[in-house]
Amino acid sequence: MTLSEHDQERLQALESELSSTKAELARVVSEQALAAETLRASEELKSRLIACSRDCIKMLDLEGRLLFMNEGGMQVLEICDIGPFLNGPWVEFWDGADREAAKAAVQAAKAGGIGRFVGYFETRTTRQPRWWDVVVSPVYDANGKPERLLALSRDVTQHKKDEIALCEAVQFNREIIEGAAEGIIVYDAELRYELFNPFMERLTGKRSEEVLGRVATEVFPRLGPSGIATALKRALLGEVVQVADALVPKHSADGRDLWESCTFAPHRDAQGKVIGVIGLVRDVTERHLAEETFRSIVVGTASATGNDFFPSLVRHLATALRVRYAFITDCDDQKRAKALAFWNGDQFGEKFEFDIADTPCMKVLNGETCHYKEGLQSLFPMDTGLADWGAESYLGVPMIDREGRVIGHIAILDDKPMDRDPRAIDLVKIFAARAAAELKRQRAEAELQSALQQVQTLQKKLEAENVYLQEEISKEHNFEEIVGNSRAIVEVLDRVETVAPTDSTVLITGETGCGKELIARAIHSHGSRKHRPLVKLNCGAIPTGLVESELFGHMKGAFTGALERRTGRFELADGGTLFLDEVSELPLDTQVKLLRVLQEHEFEPLGSSRTVKVNVRMIAASNRDLEKAVQEGRFRADLFYRLNVLPIVLPPLRQRRSDIPLLTTFFVERFTRQFGKQITGIAQDTMDLLSRYAWPGNIRELQNVVERAVVLSRGPVLRLGADLLPAANAAMASTDEGADLNPLFSHDATSDSSSLEQVERRHIQSVLQKTDWVVEGDRGAAKILDLHPNTLRSRMKKLGIERASLNPALPATKSRAHEAVTN
Repeated sequence: MTLSEHDQERLQALESELSSTKAELARVVSEQALAAETLRASEELKSRLIACSRDCIKMLDLEGRLLFMNEGGMQVLEICDIGPFLNGPWVEFWDGADREAAKAAVQAAKAGGIGRFVGYFETRTTRQPRWWDVVVSPVYDANGKPERLLALSRDVTQHKKDEIALCEAVQFNREIIEGAAEGIIVYDAELRYELFNPFMERLTGKRSEEVLGRVATEVFPRLGPSGIATALKRALLGEVVQVADALVPKHSADGRDLWESCTFAPHRDAQGKVIGVIGLVRDVTERHLAEETFRSIVVGTASATGNDFFPSLVRHLATALRVRYAFITDCDDQKRAKALAFWNGDQFGEKFEFDIADTPCMKVLNGETCHYKEGLQSLFPMDTGLADWGAESYLGVPMIDREGRVIGHIAILDDKPMDRDPRAIDLVKIFAARAAAELKRQRAEAELQSALQQVQTLQKKLEAENVYLQEEISKEHNFEEIVGNSRAIVEVLDRVETVAPTDSTVLITGETGCGKELIARAIHSHGSRKHRPLVKLNCGAIPTGLVESELFGHMKGAFTGALERRTGRFELADGGTLFLDEVSELPLDTQVKLLRVLQEHEFEPLGSSRTVKVNVRMIAASNRDLEKAVQEGRFRADLFYRLNVLPIVLPPLRQRRSDIPLLTTFFVERFTRQFGKQITGIAQDTMDLLSRYAWPGNIRELQNVVERAVVLSRGPVLRLGADLLPAANAAMASTDEGADLNPLFSHDATSDSSSLEQVERRHIQSVLQKTDWVVEGDRGAAKILDLHPNTLRSRMKKLGIERASLNPALPATKSRAHEAVTN
């Protein structure tokens, strides 16, 4: 069957339309696929956003049951498995008032509204406290009706904490402002009151409602003349202003003048701009008045001394406290009092005495402070003097000494009632203490005058003897610090006079405690360097590692711990003298450097290559035999010979027995003054005991023994028991048989079978015969026997040694009290 041409055209048209339809269909299918993919991606993104959100997102049904919770919310709430909570009431997550708020939010969302509240909910595992801002809103269906509820919870813990802290701070500040014991004021930029705390209300009598919003000088016009208005303007310019004791007339609630101490500081906003002034006000009226009263009394009595003090005190006390009468009494027995001064209104009255029984002073003189406001005469009718004065009121304060004894009292009386004023009582107590001290001083002065008269004769004699002896020593050697006149010490002083003018090195040797440092000072003070420093260093008291640093100094960082530069002793002594005590204790490597300084007069500080030139005279001292130390290799021979240019050997005290009484007397005088003792002499048996003792500790031991004896002494004559000396030596010193009076006993005198007492007697007689029975002097027997003349006379008396023609013994001399230093 053949198609007509018309049909063929139509068929072609249909095929063309079919192709277009297929193409369109393919395009639509492609677009639908793209839209589906886009929708899927969007839904996936939404799901991820919901799951990962740190907000807690929950889906509820219309009854408030939990249908869904996002993963992020579960993590925040520390819920690992949501299963047990699904289909359960969401409101049971909350407690107390928060549960009621959750119910109300669900009902509001169910009705188509928005429910919101802030609730507290702890995390499930670690129980961390959390506050949540909760919003509950409806989810509508296609018809626009709520079919579900969306609950969104956001963590607002930090905000809540800040809010709580802010509330607490506000409450704290309010409590401070309202309870402060000083005025707190805030002014705006126009100096209008913005804050006026309760203290200011009580102080001024103005309520805050009366002053807030008003300019300060309009409310209180007298702030201008007081200087406070000017201070406020300065604070507005950014300055912190202190106003001390400003007088504001009639500023108090009862119309009194006020003294105020104020601080004004600028009040700034967050940008630092001054927007007002903060003021602190303290009421110092009472303090100011008390100070004025106290000052008037102090000034009035400042120039009064002795007998004028008490009259001046009662007059100014009565005037300052505005009372008619005031008096001060002296009373020791609490039975009868004697007035020391009496102010009678406008003049001084006559002094009087009275029995304290049945008087207002009765309790006061028993140690109590008493105040009677009024009715004084009716309270004490037996005290007729009160009626004569017309006294109505009374205040009495006891005068108490340091031992707590009542020695008198201060009383003020008035012819009108006297209110109890704590300020006045405190003031009278202050001056009662001062009056007690003055009364005690006057009593002590009277006792001292009597005691001084008794010792005046002995003191003058002692001073004359001391002056004579010191002049003799000064004429001979002019060493005022050294006490002694034995042959041994005189030889040492001769040596000092010889070496002092030179600049040569000196080596002083001697036992510990025999006075090496004193000799070194004497050499320095009598040489050409006496106006330059004498620098001392004890080589035995410094750790080995620090000796060089002490001598030569060090630079910063020279060794661990050297945090700054240190100047050594050589550099400090430049132009003067360096005294090295216990020089034998120096390490050998340090001795090498010391030798260089002595030879070249230069050294290098530790940690430095810089050479320091010095001009120093060295005085060394040692209690060891340095020659033996050189032989043993503990001391360098070249250094020893360099130091030993001008040697001085200082004898121990046991070789200077004639000095023992003189030094003993010197130390007694020193410690008598130091400890406030009244010692006028030394017992002869004590002096004998000290002279016989061997003194292994030298002068230092003697000083310590005398110090202990002075401390323990109870009378005017010093007596020394043998228990104050070391037991072994004291036993020998306290017995005649064991006393080694003199190392000069001859072999012939001690080689026979005679008793020790007989040998001693013959030896003393032999020496006396050789000196023609002369005891004292350079050629006397005491000098030869190395004994004090008094000691020798005591031994002669004990041994029965007499000579009819023997001259009367001359009185012993004592040293003048001056400073002595022993090594």
